[in-house]
Amino acid sequence: MAQESDWHKVTLEIPFVSHRHALFAKQTIEVDAELQPQAVRRTLEVKDNVLIATFTTLTVRLARLTTNAFLENVDLVVRTLAEFGEEAERGRISRHTKEAVLRTFGSYDENI
Repeated sequence: MAQESDWHKVTLEIPFVSHRHALFAKQTIEVDAELQPQAVRRTLEVKDNVLIATFTTLTVRLARLTTNAFLENVDLVVRTLAEFGEEAERGRISRHTKEAVLRTFGSYDENI
């Protein structure tokens, strides 16, 4: 068993436009468990509008891989919020979104 001093720690602070967006990112990302829980520990928290992720790993390589995967997920969340965040908060859907739904599902229900 590895001693605590053998672990490598990485902390990332990702600022968002609002507390709500940071919380949404946390809730979205934390659904996926780490693939190697015996070698990677992850904690996510939100303070004000900042998502704070701390990774503790057994190897530097795992720290790099885990950080890269996390940042890819953050990128996806940020792009999704940029595309749909304001519309979802206002309860309105743009013409662009409606067209995407039509292409994907073949219909769009205004009552949704």
